[in-house]
Amino acid sequence: MTASDSSPSPTSTPNSTPTSSSGLLRLLASLREALGGSQQDFTQGSLSRAITLLAIPMVLEMIMESVFAVADVFFVSRLGAEAVAAVGLTETMLTIVYALAVGLSISTAAMVARRIGEKNPEGAAQAAVQGIGVALGVALSIGVSAAFFAPQLLTLMGASSEVVTVGKPYATLMMASNAVIFLLFLNNSIFRGAGDAAIAMRVLWIANLINLVLDPCLIFGLGPFPELGLLGAAVATTIGRGVGVVLQLVVLFRGSRRIHVRPHHLRLDPAVMSRLLRLSFGGIAQNLVATASWIALMRIVAAFGSFAVAGYTIAIRLIIFALLPSWGLSNAAATLVGQNLGARKPERAERSVWLTGFFNMCFLGLVAVVFIAIPRPIILQFTQDPAVVAIAVSCLRIISYGFVFYAWGMVMVQSFNGAGDTMTPTWVNLICFWLCQIPLAWILAHPVGMGPAGVFSAVAVSYSLEAVLGTLLFRRGTWKTSVA
Repeated sequence: MTASDSSPSPTSTPNSTPTSSSGLLRLLASLREALGGSQQDFTQGSLSRAITLLAIPMVLEMIMESVFAVADVFFVSRLGAEAVAAVGLTETMLTIVYALAVGLSISTAAMVARRIGEKNPEGAAQAAVQGIGVALGVALSIGVSAAFFAPQLLTLMGASSEVVTVGKPYATLMMASNAVIFLLFLNNSIFRGAGDAAIAMRVLWIANLINLVLDPCLIFGLGPFPELGLLGAAVATTIGRGVGVVLQLVVLFRGSRRIHVRPHHLRLDPAVMSRLLRLSFGGIAQNLVATASWIALMRIVAAFGSFAVAGYTIAIRLIIFALLPSWGLSNAAATLVGQNLGARKPERAERSVWLTGFFNMCFLGLVAVVFIAIPRPIILQFTQDPAVVAIAVSCLRIISYGFVFYAWGMVMVQSFNGAGDTMTPTWVNLICFWLCQIPLAWILAHPVGMGPAGVFSAVAVSYSLEAVLGTLLFRRGTWKTSVA
């Protein structure tokens, strides 16, 4: 060792702060770049930096979606348990729409990411247009019939006559406006696949801020607004999402840094659409499997009355509040996998998944500590009804025990999807949800006699199983040869 090696430099004394200051400055610079829209090539450079630049806007996007979900139930809870139950049952039915929208979005994002990784912006724009066309076709075909039969669907879900009466206008409008749900999901997936996560974030923030402002105004008739009650929540949601869709289309056609839809792209391309539909089948199937399971769970809970449904609805909204930011991290992994496979860098794609999974585990682990330690004060912000509080506290605490597992499960599933392998998650979901979750929930709730707590326990078990299976299958590496 030389003298210069052993002697401290003027900038490396124990009490000096340039290193920490430099780290803070780099963090602030990354935050500013992520929020402003990074132009970095995500197939090169530091993976931690790539995850940061993608995850920050994606997490903030999902946080606002979480706030939207919680805010809706916060205002609606002031209308009583029947209104909350109506929202919960309607949202459960809408999960079928979400499943279709998310499934189509998965395949569209995978194709866009792969084309961007291949440095083929024309192909990315073509994939985006085909995805929008399919989304509009599916949304319009189911919207009219679902809205017409909204009361019957509520009854089928186990709603009491009081809940059907209160919830009919809300459910009808939400079903009729499903096209904006489809397009909001799909267009933001296009931006995320392209690496324009900041645009997706801004659109969702604007849409949900509009909803947050209109919600109390239209529900309670504040100022010049009419008092619409529960219907006001549906009107506010539809207006907010509709504005978001308009903004998305404006950006797509004006062009972002990474993707630009031009007039010559506005035609059906049989080859691209065929590939998109093939990938969509797996994406839709995996989400329909999960959705059918949630509907079955709600039906099991509904057997224990409106208070059980209301408590379950409030707790699930809070859990969504925690999980959606984790989906933001998982979406970052999907984008990195798709783009790096397109750039023929499968090992970099794999490293991005393990690193993102670790970050996600740390985040959800902290959330779990809070939900397990102090669930009651959190629930009391939404309802004071002792029967509803008891159910919601039980649900929040039991499901949170599996959060560390969920963190890995979400990242693994999204990584398969980002690679274009949409069938592996479908089989995982079939095993975990239909063969495990639904039978276990019914057995624990009824024969064993645990009631709603048995349903919550089945959720924790099944999602933990998904994480284990997903990780084992991911380690096999067959996703690296998927075609998108």
